[in-house]
Amino acid sequence: MAGPLLITFDKVWKTYGEGEAQVHALAGVDMVIRRGEFVAIMGPSGSGKSTSMNVIGCLDTPTAGTYSFMGVDAGRLDRNRRALLRNLYIGFVFQGYNLLPRTTAAENVELPLIYRGVPAGERRTLAMKALAEVGLQGREHHTPAELSGGQQQRVAIARAIVTRPTLLVADEPTGNLDTARSHEIMELLTHLNTDLGLTIVMVTHEADVAAYAQRTIGFLDGHVASDVSTSPRAVAS
Repeated sequence: MAGPLLITFDKVWKTYGEGEAQVHALAGVDMVIRRGEFVAIMGPSGSGKSTSMNVIGCLDTPTAGTYSFMGVDAGRLDRNRRALLRNLYIGFVFQGYNLLPRTTAAENVELPLIYRGVPAGERRTLAMKALAEVGLQGREHHTPAELSGGQQQRVAIARAIVTRPTLLVADEPTGNLDTARSHEIMELLTHLNTDLGLTIVMVTHEADVAAYAQRTIGFLDGHVASDVSTSPRAVAS
Protein backbone atom coordinates (compact mmCIF):
# COMPACT_ATOMS: atom_id res chain seq x y z
CA MET A 1 0.00 0.00 0.00
CA ALA A 2 1.18 3.52 -0.76
CA GLY A 3 2.19 5.60 2.23
CA PRO A 4 2.69 9.29 3.03
CA LEU A 5 3.35 11.91 0.39
CA LEU A 6 6.87 11.72 -1.03
CA ILE A 7 6.74 14.01 -4.08
CA THR A 8 4.57 17.08 -4.58
CA PHE A 9 4.42 19.40 -7.58
CA ASP A 10 2.47 22.58 -6.82
CA LYS A 11 1.95 24.63 -10.00
CA VAL A 12 5.44 23.75 -11.25
CA TRP A 13 6.71 25.59 -14.33
CA LYS A 14 9.94 24.98 -16.21
CA THR A 15 10.71 27.53 -18.89
CA TYR A 16 13.59 27.62 -21.34
CA GLY A 17 14.63 30.53 -23.55
CA GLU A 18 13.29 34.04 -23.75
CA GLY A 19 10.93 36.07 -25.89
CA GLU A 20 9.70 34.33 -29.02
CA ALA A 21 12.08 31.42 -28.34
CA GLN A 22 10.56 30.76 -24.92
CA VAL A 23 9.36 27.19 -24.33
CA HIS A 24 7.33 26.01 -21.35
CA ALA A 25 8.50 22.43 -20.81
CA LEU A 26 6.25 22.29 -17.73
CA ALA A 27 3.25 24.59 -17.52
CA GLY A 28 1.82 24.76 -14.00
CA VAL A 29 1.95 21.04 -13.18
CA ASP A 30 0.20 19.72 -10.07
CA MET A 31 1.13 16.14 -9.12
CA VAL A 32 1.62 13.96 -6.05
CA ILE A 33 3.38 10.62 -5.61
CA ARG A 34 3.27 8.66 -2.37
CA ARG A 35 5.86 6.44 -0.73
CA GLY A 36 5.66 2.88 -2.02
CA GLU A 37 4.07 3.73 -5.36
CA PHE A 38 5.32 2.47 -8.72
CA VAL A 39 4.48 5.23 -11.20
CA ALA A 40 5.04 5.30 -14.96
CA ILE A 41 5.32 8.66 -16.71
CA MET A 42 4.46 8.65 -20.40
CA GLY A 43 4.00 11.12 -23.23
CA PRO A 44 5.30 12.03 -26.69
CA SER A 45 8.62 13.79 -27.25
CA GLY A 46 8.46 17.33 -25.91
CA SER A 47 5.54 16.58 -23.61
CA GLY A 48 7.41 17.39 -20.39
CA LYS A 49 7.92 13.88 -19.06
CA SER A 50 11.74 14.02 -19.11
CA THR A 51 11.75 17.51 -17.60
CA SER A 52 9.48 16.31 -14.81
CA MET A 53 11.87 13.40 -14.17
CA ASN A 54 14.84 15.78 -13.98
CA VAL A 55 13.00 17.90 -11.42
CA ILE A 56 11.93 14.84 -9.42
CA GLY A 57 15.52 13.58 -9.38
CA CYS A 58 16.85 16.99 -8.29
CA LEU A 59 18.86 17.23 -11.51
CA ASP A 60 17.01 20.45 -12.37
CA THR A 61 14.87 23.02 -10.57
CA PRO A 62 11.51 24.63 -11.37
CA THR A 63 11.36 28.11 -12.88
CA ALA A 64 8.26 28.73 -10.77
CA GLY A 65 6.05 26.78 -8.40
CA THR A 66 7.10 24.37 -5.67
CA TYR A 67 8.67 20.91 -5.86
CA SER A 68 8.64 19.21 -2.45
CA PHE A 69 10.52 16.00 -1.68
CA MET A 70 9.85 14.42 1.72
CA GLY A 71 8.36 17.74 2.82
CA VAL A 72 11.45 19.75 1.79
CA ASP A 73 11.20 22.49 -0.84
CA ALA A 74 13.85 20.80 -2.99
CA GLY A 75 13.48 23.29 -5.83
CA ARG A 76 14.96 26.03 -3.67
CA LEU A 77 17.97 24.09 -2.40
CA ASP A 78 21.36 25.18 -3.68
CA ARG A 79 23.41 22.90 -5.94
CA ASN A 80 25.37 21.28 -3.09
CA ARG A 81 22.28 20.50 -1.02
CA ARG A 82 20.49 19.04 -4.03
CA ALA A 83 23.53 16.82 -4.63
CA LEU A 84 23.42 15.70 -1.00
CA LEU A 85 19.70 14.93 -1.28
CA ARG A 86 20.32 12.84 -4.41
CA ASN A 87 23.19 10.99 -2.74
CA LEU A 88 21.17 10.16 0.36
CA TYR A 89 17.69 9.46 -0.96
CA ILE A 90 17.58 8.87 -4.74
CA GLY A 91 18.88 6.10 -7.00
CA PHE A 92 19.02 6.40 -10.79
CA VAL A 93 18.74 3.86 -13.60
CA PHE A 94 19.28 5.01 -17.18
CA GLN A 95 18.71 3.52 -20.60
CA GLY A 96 22.44 3.35 -21.31
CA TYR A 97 23.53 1.53 -18.09
CA ASN A 98 26.44 3.99 -17.53
CA LEU A 99 28.80 1.33 -16.16
CA LEU A 100 32.56 1.81 -15.96
CA PRO A 101 33.90 -0.57 -18.63
CA ARG A 102 37.14 -1.74 -17.00
CA THR A 103 35.73 -2.45 -13.55
CA THR A 104 33.83 -5.49 -12.30
CA ALA A 105 30.14 -5.63 -11.53
CA ALA A 106 30.88 -5.46 -7.81
CA GLU A 107 33.19 -2.47 -8.24
CA ASN A 108 30.55 -0.65 -10.28
CA VAL A 109 27.97 -1.25 -7.57
CA GLU A 110 30.34 0.03 -4.89
CA LEU A 111 30.69 3.48 -6.47
CA PRO A 112 27.85 5.25 -4.60
CA LEU A 113 29.22 3.84 -1.35
CA ILE A 114 32.67 5.27 -2.11
CA TYR A 115 31.07 8.71 -2.42
CA ARG A 116 29.54 8.16 1.02
CA GLY A 117 32.87 7.19 2.55
CA VAL A 118 31.81 3.63 3.44
CA PRO A 119 34.83 1.44 4.39
CA ALA A 120 36.06 -1.02 1.75
CA GLY A 121 35.01 -4.20 3.54
CA GLU A 122 31.49 -2.96 4.18
CA ARG A 123 31.25 -1.69 0.60
CA ARG A 124 32.01 -5.11 -0.79
CA THR A 125 29.50 -6.82 1.50
CA LEU A 126 26.74 -4.40 0.52
CA ALA A 127 27.60 -4.66 -3.18
CA MET A 128 27.45 -8.46 -3.09
CA LYS A 129 24.08 -8.30 -1.34
CA ALA A 130 22.68 -5.87 -3.94
CA LEU A 131 23.93 -8.04 -6.81
CA ALA A 132 22.28 -11.07 -5.23
CA GLU A 133 19.02 -9.12 -4.96
CA VAL A 134 19.05 -8.55 -8.72
CA GLY A 135 19.90 -12.17 -9.51
CA LEU A 136 23.59 -11.83 -10.38
CA GLN A 137 25.17 -14.26 -7.96
CA GLY A 138 28.30 -15.62 -9.60
CA ARG A 139 28.71 -12.62 -11.90
CA GLU A 140 30.17 -10.24 -9.34
CA HIS A 141 33.66 -10.29 -10.86
CA HIS A 142 32.63 -9.96 -14.51
CA THR A 143 33.24 -6.72 -16.39
CA PRO A 144 30.43 -5.14 -18.45
CA ALA A 145 31.91 -6.59 -21.66
CA GLU A 146 31.42 -10.07 -20.19
CA LEU A 147 27.74 -9.45 -19.42
CA SER A 148 24.63 -9.31 -21.62
CA GLY A 149 22.60 -6.11 -21.94
CA GLY A 150 20.04 -7.38 -19.48
CA GLN A 151 22.77 -8.31 -16.99
CA GLN A 152 24.39 -4.90 -17.37
CA GLN A 153 21.08 -3.23 -16.55
CA ARG A 154 20.79 -5.47 -13.49
CA VAL A 155 24.21 -4.23 -12.38
CA ALA A 156 22.99 -0.66 -12.89
CA ILE A 157 19.91 -1.40 -10.79
CA ALA A 158 22.05 -2.97 -8.06
CA ARG A 159 24.21 0.16 -8.06
CA ALA A 160 21.05 2.29 -7.71
CA ILE A 161 19.66 0.31 -4.76
CA VAL A 162 22.88 -0.46 -2.85
CA THR A 163 22.43 2.69 -0.76
CA ARG A 164 18.81 1.77 0.03
CA PRO A 165 17.35 4.94 -1.48
CA THR A 166 13.86 6.19 -0.76
CA LEU A 167 13.19 6.76 -4.48
CA LEU A 168 14.34 5.03 -7.65
CA VAL A 169 14.15 7.15 -10.80
CA ALA A 170 14.27 5.02 -13.96
CA ASP A 171 14.65 6.71 -17.36
CA GLU A 172 13.65 4.32 -20.18
CA PRO A 173 15.21 1.38 -18.27
CA THR A 174 14.34 -1.13 -21.02
CA GLY A 175 15.10 1.12 -24.00
CA ASN A 176 18.21 -0.83 -25.08
CA LEU A 177 16.81 -4.32 -24.45
CA ASP A 178 14.86 -6.85 -26.47
CA THR A 179 11.34 -7.82 -25.44
CA ALA A 180 12.28 -10.81 -23.29
CA ARG A 181 15.02 -8.94 -21.40
CA SER A 182 12.71 -5.94 -21.01
CA HIS A 183 10.12 -8.02 -19.21
CA GLU A 184 12.81 -9.56 -16.98
CA ILE A 185 13.93 -6.08 -15.92
CA MET A 186 10.35 -4.97 -15.31
CA GLU A 187 9.66 -8.04 -13.18
CA LEU A 188 12.78 -7.20 -11.18
CA LEU A 189 11.66 -3.60 -10.64
CA THR A 190 8.22 -4.82 -9.60
CA HIS A 191 9.73 -7.14 -7.00
CA LEU A 192 11.92 -4.32 -5.66
CA ASN A 193 8.80 -2.18 -5.31
CA THR A 194 6.71 -4.86 -3.58
CA ASP A 195 9.43 -6.63 -1.56
CA LEU A 196 11.63 -3.69 -0.54
CA GLY A 197 8.92 -1.02 -0.56
CA LEU A 198 10.99 1.04 -2.99
CA THR A 199 9.15 3.98 -4.56
CA ILE A 200 9.75 3.95 -8.33
CA VAL A 201 9.13 6.70 -10.87
CA MET A 202 9.77 5.45 -14.40
CA VAL A 203 9.74 7.33 -17.69
CA THR A 204 8.86 5.14 -20.67
CA HIS A 205 7.49 5.31 -24.21
CA GLU A 206 6.27 1.73 -24.10
CA ALA A 207 2.75 0.85 -22.98
CA ASP A 208 3.66 -2.77 -22.20
CA VAL A 209 6.42 -1.53 -19.88
CA ALA A 210 4.13 1.02 -18.22
CA ALA A 211 1.65 -1.82 -17.61
CA TYR A 212 3.87 -3.06 -14.76
CA ALA A 213 3.28 0.17 -12.80
CA GLN A 214 0.44 0.79 -10.37
CA ARG A 215 -0.29 4.17 -11.89
CA THR A 216 0.39 5.93 -15.18
CA ILE A 217 0.71 9.70 -15.51
CA GLY A 218 0.44 11.00 -19.06
CA PHE A 219 2.07 14.30 -20.07
CA LEU A 220 1.13 16.44 -23.07
CA ASP A 221 2.39 19.93 -23.93
CA GLY A 222 3.79 20.51 -20.47
CA HIS A 223 0.62 19.49 -18.66
CA VAL A 224 -0.60 16.36 -16.90
CA ALA A 225 -3.14 15.08 -19.41
CA SER A 226 -4.08 11.88 -17.56
CA ASP A 227 -3.48 10.16 -14.24
CA VAL A 228 -4.78 6.61 -14.12
CA SER A 229 -4.46 3.94 -11.44
CA THR A 230 -4.06 0.49 -12.98
CA SER A 231 -3.93 -3.15 -12.03
CA PRO A 232 -0.22 -3.91 -12.41
CA ARG A 233 0.76 -6.67 -14.77
CA ALA A 234 1.28 -9.95 -12.92
CA VAL A 235 4.88 -11.08 -12.54
CA ALA A 236 6.44 -14.43 -11.87
CA SER A 237 6.97 -15.28 -8.24
